[in-house]
Amino acid sequence: MMAYLKSGTLAAAMLAMGLAAGMARADAQTLRLMQSIDAPHFDVQRSTWGPNGSVSNMTQSGLVALDWDGKTPVPYLAKSWEISPDGRTYTFKLRDDVTFCSGKKFTAEDVIYTMTRLKAPETRAPFGWRAGEIKQLRAIDSHTLAYELSEPYSDLLLQLTMFTGNMLNRENVEELGKEYGIKGLDGTGPWCFVSWQPRTETVLRRNDAYKWGPKMFQNPGPVKFERLSIRIIPEESSRVAAMMSGQFDFTAAFPAAFVSQAKANPNLVVQKVDAAFQLLYFGYKASRPMVSDPRVREAMNIAINRAELVKGVLLGNAEEAFTYADDAALDYNPKTAGFIKEDAERAKRLLDEAGWKMGSDGIREKDGVKLAPKVYVTAGGNSVKVGEAIQGYLRRIGVDWRIQAWDSTIAPVKMGEQDYEIWSVTVPYLSAGDIMSLYFDSRNIPTPNRMNWKDEETDRWLAAAKAALNPQDKLLNYGLVQEKVTREHLWMPVANINLYAISNKRIKNVRGHPLYAIGFFKGLDFTP
Repeated sequence: MMAYLKSGTLAAAMLAMGLAAGMARADAQTLRLMQSIDAPHFDVQRSTWGPNGSVSNMTQSGLVALDWDGKTPVPYLAKSWEISPDGRTYTFKLRDDVTFCSGKKFTAEDVIYTMTRLKAPETRAPFGWRAGEIKQLRAIDSHTLAYELSEPYSDLLLQLTMFTGNMLNRENVEELGKEYGIKGLDGTGPWCFVSWQPRTETVLRRNDAYKWGPKMFQNPGPVKFERLSIRIIPEESSRVAAMMSGQFDFTAAFPAAFVSQAKANPNLVVQKVDAAFQLLYFGYKASRPMVSDPRVREAMNIAINRAELVKGVLLGNAEEAFTYADDAALDYNPKTAGFIKEDAERAKRLLDEAGWKMGSDGIREKDGVKLAPKVYVTAGGNSVKVGEAIQGYLRRIGVDWRIQAWDSTIAPVKMGEQDYEIWSVTVPYLSAGDIMSLYFDSRNIPTPNRMNWKDEETDRWLAAAKAALNPQDKLLNYGLVQEKVTREHLWMPVANINLYAISNKRIKNVRGHPLYAIGFFKGLDFTP
């Protein structure tokens, strides 16, 4: 064990042994998953957090699912659909054999309630835009729904594959009130909610009635395990020890630094998940005086060495990122590839031009203020290590990053506040248009548009792209947005992170899924 724990601690090894002892006593029909961070709650409509979506995708279902290619919507709770010639009305034919874990039968009224709540202002859903501009939702009969938009939305089906569109049981939501997603949740997924200990463990049980899995799976349901345990292990060396010694069955949160060791372990299977786009970036709150000048943002963007970061910090388990979207993503604009060119000497000149002069302590200042932006990151993620390395590069040009790491359960709240200059997350996305719509639409201020970017051209192009009735118009307008926001240096793209699904060989038919970089999707084919 110590061979792969040389960067860990005795505490990590002790934790691993404790986990092993506890799991040895557990039911052999329990599937054991490991994650690095927890969700703040499980109300899927009020969060963008990956761990929230992870549990939602296990316990709840949407109208459509995302195929393994990461691009194609396939039938799920909706067995078919028709789209009107003007692109404004989708008529969904729903399955008539679906029930919630509570036993309640799923009907068109559940879709109407779910989408109405998602779009309601009081829900304050950061992903509400994914449902399009809904004009009317109408139940033609109990299992036929007319989904009418006020304007065409070219990506509606793709966006409905996200956990935001998972169906809710109105009775369950209203009964639990503010405790919904904390004390419990009801869903139509292959797993049913049992319990949640924040920052420790979520327990689910098999939904024995489930038999409506998408055709992308060999097994339509039910799942082949009685229970599912999701344990939160924040410390990297502890995650390595636990997985390497066989205490977990699956994880997509294995530390990048140890992937080569996992590949060499005869008891583990390592899969690189294709089409799993996720960007590690640092964003600038452009409304804050310290980073309001594009020259300051550009200076930081070009002062770092991404190749060294990928090799030295991420140990090659990523690719350098000079654009906001991967060049393999849908709607990517190749013209953005030339906007960020690393040049530390030019970075110094830009800061000089912006009026930030070098101080006697090596940190620049202007009008008596040090160029020392506050940087918020999530503890336990790659942003901490990468941020500390970037801190060193930026000190060479006179910038002093003040990094503050927050626990994953409160990081979304802290990053929704205004009293900081820079933040970092690793954002999973479906397409270049997805990432533009999510972050740069002024309607998404203050989160996830944490830049407070409010620009009429950007909003107009986004609206035109969403309403496009052909791929050419969509690509043109999303491309214009990409060019503008990249030229403004609103983000520092650092690395496109590889997603690995790592499983124990005792579990068969394992396949990692690309959706939102969660890795585990339903688990219908997993076999003990």
